[in-house]
Amino acid sequence: MMNENQNIIGKVVVITGASSGLGEATARHLSAGGATVVLGARRTERIQALANELNGDGGKALALQTDVTDADQMKRLVDAAVQTYGRVDVMINNAGLMPHSPLERLKVDDWNRTIDVNIKGVLYGIAAALPYMKQQKAGHIINVSSVAGHKVRPGSAVYAATKTAVLVISEGLRQEVKPYHIRTTVISPGAVTTELPNSITEPDIAENVQKLYEEMAIPADSFARAVAFAMSQPDDVDINEILFRPTSQEL
Repeated sequence: MMNENQNIIGKVVVITGASSGLGEATARHLSAGGATVVLGARRTERIQALANELNGDGGKALALQTDVTDADQMKRLVDAAVQTYGRVDVMINNAGLMPHSPLERLKVDDWNRTIDVNIKGVLYGIAAALPYMKQQKAGHIINVSSVAGHKVRPGSAVYAATKTAVLVISEGLRQEVKPYHIRTTVISPGAVTTELPNSITEPDIAENVQKLYEEMAIPADSFARAVAFAMSQPDDVDINEILFRPTSQEL
């Protein structure tokens, strides 16, 4: 039986949105499996505390304040990983927002933030990591979509559009990076315990989503295990898509 950690030990992994939710759970899980983690998020104190904790537990972790909507900051994050640890093996573009609202409410600022974080943030992560991975002739880019990338519901049009874009960008990337032996995975979670519902600015919508999440959301570690599964495959196996939900989630 394959040891899940065999292709995780010693890997240098950059994770955006690492201050909570999926990113934090993944940092913990991969660090426990022997990976070196480089944490990016806007909340410096959160990622610094996490890095200190992982280092204290015998892991290797570095934290750098990063706004994924700024291409230069994303480049700085990946550059720091390479300068400190010599390479970048895995780029996890995880930072995301989900400010659901019906289009008729005209939440233009929410739309713009969602596009900036969920689409541009992923592209900037790819832009930061790709030159190094091409040079190395190795690497793995993991992008986070959502069940909403496969299914649109009322109130989720813009969010679903951004998560569909992540699927499309990931598939285009997959085809383009064949000559460089780079692997690509897009993971689409259903209701998982994260701070995503907190990004909803409309009180009535927020209440409904919070209720839904309280009823069925599964722990963020479920996502971390999906990442570990994709990473831990032999180098000639490329897990391109993982779609998972709570067993009880109908939509």
